[in-house]
Amino acid sequence: MAKTSAVQRNLKRIKLSKKFAKKRMELKKIINNKKLPLAERFSAQLKLNKLPKNSSKIRIRNRCEITGRPHGVYRKLKISRIALRDMASSGKIPGMIKSSW
Repeated sequence: MAKTSAVQRNLKRIKLSKKFAKKRMELKKIINNKKLPLAERFSAQLKLNKLPKNSSKIRIRNRCEITGRPHGVYRKLKISRIALRDMASSGKIPGMIKSSW
């Protein structure tokens, strides 16, 4: 089980990234537009830098929905390999059985 503080921090980052997503997209569009004057693009860059660091989507960590584990997480299922194996062994996932040979 992961530390609850790490899980809560990640949830805060997800919330912040959703809140500032539109504003970030607009500022990045201005920054990448080469037809605009340099001063306007620079001011947009300064505004982007003033936004919270945790509002960036790149800072979000993929974590297991069940345990909060940060490594070995399947993107499609949003659960870790260990949690998947436990659920498969206990018969909670239909059609999935533990392999043995």
